[in-house]
Amino acid sequence: MKKLLNTLYVTSPDSYLSLDGENIVILDGEKELGRIPLHNLEAIVSFGYRGVSPALMGGCAKRNIALCFLTPQGKFLARVTGETRGNVVLRKRQYVASEQEDTALGIARNCILGKVYNSRWILERATRDHSLQVDVEKLKKASGFLKNSLKAVRECSSMEQLRGYEGEAASIYFGVFDQLILQQKKDFSFMSRNRRPPLDNVNAMLSFVYTLLTNSVAAALETVGLDPYVGFMHTDRPGRVSLALDLVEELRPVLADRFVLTMINKKMVTARDFTEKEDGAVLMSNEARKRLLTEWQNKKKEVITHPYLNEKVEWGMIPFVQAMLLARYLRNDLDEYPPFFWK
Repeated sequence: MKKLLNTLYVTSPDSYLSLDGENIVILDGEKELGRIPLHNLEAIVSFGYRGVSPALMGGCAKRNIALCFLTPQGKFLARVTGETRGNVVLRKRQYVASEQEDTALGIARNCILGKVYNSRWILERATRDHSLQVDVEKLKKASGFLKNSLKAVRECSSMEQLRGYEGEAASIYFGVFDQLILQQKKDFSFMSRNRRPPLDNVNAMLSFVYTLLTNSVAAALETVGLDPYVGFMHTDRPGRVSLALDLVEELRPVLADRFVLTMINKKMVTARDFTEKEDGAVLMSNEARKRLLTEWQNKKKEVITHPYLNEKVEWGMIPFVQAMLLARYLRNDLDEYPPFFWK
């Protein structure tokens, strides 16, 4: 159970939520885990299957408190709402902002600033922690390029420019990504980012974990009332969660990429977990996928200090925090969308 920005997150899958007067009560069997006054909340997010009492559903609907249900793995299930009030206003602001070039560029620019900053941080950390195992000069050169990219991204004046800077920075980052693979280098060599289909073991893992992360971000956007299909940098396309892809950018390096590198460097996956098809596509075994999912869930439970809120949160909560911050910006509660700058 964690309260962030007036949103209550109930992460225990066995918790049942009920209403007692003006309080929400969190129960595990007969044991009361906690209670919080409803007037302090604007949203409740439950990661579990046991559900809530009808009285609490009605109380939340009456008070315009969003009540969202996700699986323990973070997949969005449903949202309980009463009269259509708050979310429609937020989504209308989102749709208007997506059509306003300056506003859309400002949000997209901050997402890419987060991506480039976090990519550079990973390279700098590798040179600090593994200077005897990596080509320090090569990583420092790439880090320097990303540092200059930060200035270019801040000053760019069009979406086309931003996409160009983002693509260039990603190329430089992935150009030295192989340096970050410290173990099993023969079986997990990395030349470049490729997908649809992935052509090597590392890309197969990256694509799989990026999908997990994108699903988490899309679920987070749903819980705060935003439309995950209407983005700012990624253009609208039927069936594509464009806004989720926007927010994923800043989280890829520090959450997804680091996770994949950990799995490889700690030898939690091996070459035996992959097969190559006749067309060159590389597939992970079902057993490897299960292992990755288990470790991904463990990763999401690790506690960090959010750099903007300066509060301790689990990694799995980061997409929800960023979604809430974006919603607050669109409601004019913040001067700009604060990207996730990991330190």
